[in-house]
Amino acid sequence: MDKQLATILFESLASGIRLDIFRLLVKHAPTGLVAGEISTALALPPTNASFHLKAMTYASLINVTQEGRYQRYRANLTVMQSLIDYLTAECCTGNPDYCFDATKASSCCDTD
Repeated sequence: MDKQLATILFESLASGIRLDIFRLLVKHAPTGLVAGEISTALALPPTNASFHLKAMTYASLINVTQEGRYQRYRANLTVMQSLIDYLTAECCTGNPDYCFDATKASSCCDTD
């Protein structure tokens, strides 16, 4: 992954609604959801959901497949993993023994 693609992905996620959509689709991986299910689950007007889904599809954050008259959306977990790998590629200057354990970090840093 290069910096330009990472920037596009971050720009696409720079919306609370898009973050909610992506997290919902991750929760429903690998089957995904059709657009109406996404709208209902997040209490979004269909046109609003459609706008965000189109932008996220363009950025390759989600994939869409046609199923009859419905479109099924799935989180592109491969792209998200590539983004995470890009962000952490130089963690601890190539010394992974010094890097934090993400499972321990998330439990110690929760503010909820």
